[in-house]
Amino acid sequence: MKNLIIVLALTLSVLSCKNEKKEADLKDHENHVTTSEKVEAPKKKVLSPHTSAMSMIGDAHIHIDYSSPGVRDRIIFGGLVGYDNVWQAGAHNATWIETNKDLVINGVVLSKGKYGFFTIPSKEDWTIMINKNWNQHGKDDYDENDDVIRFTVIPSISDEIIEHLEYKVNKISETEGTISLAWEKVTISFPFKINQ
Repeated sequence: MKNLIIVLALTLSVLSCKNEKKEADLKDHENHVTTSEKVEAPKKKVLSPHTSAMSMIGDAHIHIDYSSPGVRDRIIFGGLVGYDNVWQAGAHNATWIETNKDLVINGVVLSKGKYGFFTIPSKEDWTIMINKNWNQHGKDDYDENDDVIRFTVIPSISDEIIEHLEYKVNKISETEGTISLAWEKVTISFPFKINQ
């Protein structure tokens, strides 16, 4: 009988040790899981965020899609954006303009559709190009033979710095509006009409 009690005590002791080991393993596993959770890295600030400008002028919906770089204490025109060179009028992909109605710009009819928007900045005036090829990176595939409208505007210069490139589609009346681009100290603007 005494032997039976000793065997039972040893068995219980062994079983108790196994249970304690399982509990310790579970705690280690729990700790392992909690320490291996993914920690999200802080999101990097986008330097040239993708954005758009749009407006309804009468029945016409005009939409401009672009990436908006910042000045960030740089000389932009005549520096980052060289004078007398084609510029995609934004960052990354070419800026594009889309209209669901025919527009008249500088006396030329721009048929409804989607177009690339390019400029050639200079000190005295800017050349504006509206181009058939809207889907391209930067100005890589720009071809002046694909321009559907090309004209010049006189820039206005301000003392105030506009940090991020900004387009606006401004309504003047139910049939007229303006499109403007402003960045650094420069603003350009041109009128358009809905083709009746």
